[in-house]
Amino acid sequence: MVKTKFTKMQGIGNDYVYINCFEEKVENPSELSIRLSERHFGIGSDGIILIEPSDIADCRMDIYNADGSQAMMCGNGIRCVGKYVYERGIAKKDVLKIDTQSGVKTLFLEVHDGIVESLTVDMGNPNLDATDIPAIFKRKQVINEPISVDGQEYRITCVSMGNPHCVLFVDDVELFDIEKVGKKLEHNPMFPKRANIEFVQVLNQTEIKMRVWERGSGETWACGTGACASAVACVVNEKTGRAIIVHLKGGDLNINWDTKTNSVFMKGPAKFVFDGTVEI
Repeated sequence: MVKTKFTKMQGIGNDYVYINCFEEKVENPSELSIRLSERHFGIGSDGIILIEPSDIADCRMDIYNADGSQAMMCGNGIRCVGKYVYERGIAKKDVLKIDTQSGVKTLFLEVHDGIVESLTVDMGNPNLDATDIPAIFKRKQVINEPISVDGQEYRITCVSMGNPHCVLFVDDVELFDIEKVGKKLEHNPMFPKRANIEFVQVLNQTEIKMRVWERGSGETWACGTGACASAVACVVNEKTGRAIIVHLKGGDLNINWDTKTNSVFMKGPAKFVFDGTVEI
């Protein structure tokens, strides 16, 4: 066993264990994520994120879910990486480039007295092509299409934000049984790589409430890519405008689907929780 330094961080309740791989070495990250994510015998988190050197960006992030599976992108996680990289001196820039499995993302930092107070992330263009999501479907796009779960019909819209999302509109997210429906949709044969499932309640033209069932982690308090996918789903279903506030269990995100660049921009906070060491 080797003692390894880690940092616990959270972005509106979406919490991960961050390991600075500029200084630390991690072997078997999938196995480590399962062990550290356990909230009774481990540190407790939605997974682990490795902050690593990159030849094409200021750093790279690799994400492992609580079940050990690897994620391609995490919107709340990348904001935390941006705060870590700036405040811990890896790259002292107010515009950062972060390499991910979904490509290089640009972060714009709001810094006051050396503290990163919020970050805006260019999450890139949404993809509605069913093949790319991937979603096995008879048409090119899955927009407001029916799907049955235990004999109950729901309407779904599927979006990729670098990872697969399936969005459902419901009357009341607090009363909806997202564990039952989320688990079954995550593993539906329609999604060969599984999917993140978002449950959205539209409040008005500029606000929605969202709960999320994340593949590999179950319900989490927030999901940045899910908030972006939900905003896109709202627009294509003509339920909101392109700039909205997404209210999640852990807090709020500002999402703007830009008409000029087609990019989705996400703004929100990132927080340090604590530092520690663990034997791995």
